[in-house]
Amino acid sequence: MKHLIAATCLSLLSLSAHAVDIAVSAEQVHARTEQADATMLFVDVRDPVEIMFVGFTDSVHVNVPYLLVDRSVWDDDRGSYQVAQNPNFIAEISAELDKRGLSHDAEIITLCRSGSERGEPSAQFLRANGFPNARYVIDGFQGPSLKDGPQAGMRLQGGWQNSGLPWSTKMNAEKMYRP
Repeated sequence: MKHLIAATCLSLLSLSAHAVDIAVSAEQVHARTEQADATMLFVDVRDPVEIMFVGFTDSVHVNVPYLLVDRSVWDDDRGSYQVAQNPNFIAEISAELDKRGLSHDAEIITLCRSGSERGEPSAQFLRANGFPNARYVIDGFQGPSLKDGPQAGMRLQGGWQNSGLPWSTKMNAEKMYRP
């Protein structure tokens, strides 16, 4: 019984260490992208149409959407088009790693709008599929929506864009996803 309790405690400790390890700040990622010897893949996992309206950082290496908007199916519950997981996500990430001479053990950092709906899930999905060093940018590109006050719903704090890091309303056609 002592061994079972000890094993359970060690497992819980490793899970909590793993959970902390998966998140990385926008500032840390930017610093990594500025290093000449950085062996990582920085991926914007948003749908390109969202990037077109929200903004883009050319610091990313490539845009590979984790979820794709299906404009032929309406989701009444959400009041928007339905989204579905990109069925080629793993293969496309693998191809990007290969293109850069990186292994599946390389650090992969994902970026979405807020960090929660696609950033963290895409990093978890990558880890579950053989990419042990996948991470995500805390608060994503724009940060979370403000909950209260006259600017409730706006994204004015946190994330890449609100941290003073380089971004633009212009997209880099060479980096954008094209199915």
